Amino acid sequence: MDWKIDWDHAVRRQSEALRVIVAELFVLLGLVGGAAVSRIPPTLHRAVLRVLRPAESALRRLIVVAARGLVVELAASRPMPRGKVIAKGAEGSLPAFRLCDPRKDFPELRLDRVKYCKYPPRILFFGPDSRIDDLWPARPPKAAPPADGLVNGQLIARRLEALKLALDDIPRQARRLARWRLRREAMPGPVFKSSLRPGRAPGSRRKPTHEVDEILNECHGLAWEALKPDTS
Repeated sequence: MDWKIDWDHAVRRQSEALRVIVAELFVLLGLVGGAAVSRIPPTLHRAVLRVLRPAESALRRLIVVAARGLVVELAASRPMPRGKVIAKGAEGSLPAFRLCDPRKDFPELRLDRVKYCKYPPRILFFGPDSRIDDLWPARPPKAAPPADGLVNGQLIARRLEALKLALDDIPRQARRLARWRLRREAMPGPVFKSSLRPGRAPGSRRKPTHEVDEILNECHGLAWEALKPDTS
């Protein structure tokens, strides 16, 4: 059976479903009427994150679909003005949505994974003050958690805001992705060229328990179908 996917309709349909879920998360966090979030209960943090992760993955895949066949040009690079400093996450700046899936970390394969020696060798030599392990700096103590039993909710609120801003302007995010691809193609040896990581999407579940899980499954299939070469 020969059939074609209506890509625009698919993006519009899934993005509308995501908007409903994002609006519910804003209400759940209390981000209504310009309110801000500082510290929230851990249970609330986990509940929001449990929906936010698959929602982010679903939007990344919608952006891949929207960037299908998109042709862009890279602007000529210009040197940064002398003395100008770009502060990451500066107050008042709009959060940027992350276009690439977080890659899986395999610390056992990293050669630089040992940052300090937790238990330095107990080597002794003759003479006073002969313990060499005193030469190693002591491991910094962990800061005690606040006594209120709450966790910082600013980061998750900023991620949610970035998700909403990107969802409201998917064509702009598609152009961002197309420019990112061009830059990756121009690199001599990029670690990866696809914004999507192999295998299952981050936050996906084999047994859906929330509407966002179904949305992610559909968006995941659409994205990999859009990445197939056009043989028509």
